[in-house]
This record gives sequence, C-alpha cells and structure tokens, in this order.
Amino acid sequence: MKKAIIASVCVAMLAACSQQSEVKPAAVALDNDKAKLSYAIGMDIGSSLKSLSAEFDRATLIAAINDRLDGKDMKLTDEDAGKVKQEFFKQQAEKRAKEQAEKAVKNKAEGEKFLAENAKKPGVTVTASGLQYEVLQAADGPKPKESDDVKVHYRGTLLDGTEFDSSYKRGQPITFPLSGVIKGWTEGVQLMNVGSKFRFYIPADLAYGERGAGATIAPNSTLIFEVELLGIEDPAKAE
Repeated sequence: MKKAIIASVCVAMLAACSQQSEVKPAAVALDNDKAKLSYAIGMDIGSSLKSLSAEFDRATLIAAINDRLDGKDMKLTDEDAGKVKQEFFKQQAEKRAKEQAEKAVKNKAEGEKFLAENAKKPGVTVTASGLQYEVLQAADGPKPKESDDVKVHYRGTLLDGTEFDSSYKRGQPITFPLSGVIKGWTEGVQLMNVGSKFRFYIPADLAYGERGAGATIAPNSTLIFEVELLGIEDPAKAE
C-alpha cells in the first residue's frame, strides 16, 4: 500500500505543476480513507511546489520521494541538498528584487504621467504636497484634525481600475486615527467636512512608496480613493 500512497501523492504533484512532461499521471480512485489522505497530502505538496515558480524534472522528483519513503540511500547528502536549495532561493530572491525594481521605475513614470494629465481636469485641485482631489459631494459639517479619529467609508483602486480595498463591499465603515494612515489620507481627510465625499489621487510618495503593500499594490503605485467622511470620533470613547 506504500506504493499506492506514493503514486497518489505524485499524481497530485504532477497535476499541480505547470510544466509539460512525458510522465503521464494515472487515474486515481479516491474510494478509501488511505487514498483520500494520500491525495490530500499530495494537494498540499503540489501547492507548495507550484508556489516556487520553478521548473522541475518530474521523474527525478518522484524518484527522490520514493527513495526517501523506501529508506534508500539518497543520491545527495542532506548538506549538498541544502546547498542546492539555498542557491535556488538566493536566485529567486534576486529575481524578485530585480522585478520589483523594474516595476517601481515603470509605476513611477506611469503615475507621474497620469497625475500631470489629471491635474488639468476641471474640478481637480492640487495641493502643495502633490495630492490631488475632487469634491464629489459637498457638506458643511466640521473638519477633523490630525489628532482625531475618523469614521469613513472608502474604496481604493489602482490606475487601471483594479479595486484593492473597499469598506462598502465589507458592508461596514472603518474608524481609525487620522495620524496613523498614509500621508495622502492624513492630509486629504483633513480637507473634508463631515458628510462630504471626495476622490483622492495619491502620488506614490504620499502612499506606500517603493515598498508597495501586499500582493496588489506594487512599488511606486499611484492610488485613487473615494472617501466618505461619516463622522469624527472621540478617541477617549474608543479606548
């Protein structure tokens, strides 16, 4: 049964990897608990391998798994295997760093071009810092100070329209200290009256800069936010 488990794991890995190979996975029947467990573990292994974005020799990969499970002498020592993997991850890190640097240059140029054109549009105001905004809905409520906590609804997008965050979609506004967010928000929301709605065009240096944020906001991304200021909260009551 050990061979059946190995076969199930390998089939899952073969299905998860994107590279073509002469190895053809056989059909698998998940008709017992051992087969299901084998497939479930294989799914995890396949996901881990796929996340590496590397080309694998699948036959060699399967052979190594079989050798390890069967207790055979390995063709690489643990030390040598560690060196191989260390070099691989080093190369991967260098590749990612290069890609991020290229994205940063590209995004900076695109953001500067967009903001230069956007500043010419009617209704767009540009502040001394480079922040741009439009008043979508005016109101006459009070304006917050940097030391205040504010309650807002908002939607954030990239220049291509990709939405990366939205309190509207979550169905719940958010309350936060105005001093604890990106510079574009800290400056921009202080321009708003409670009850108003603005659209902000935030240059990268007033947003997340060269570091970006998460998987969606790349380095040097110019961001667009629609913000609705619902209220000014008393920080003492939130404690």
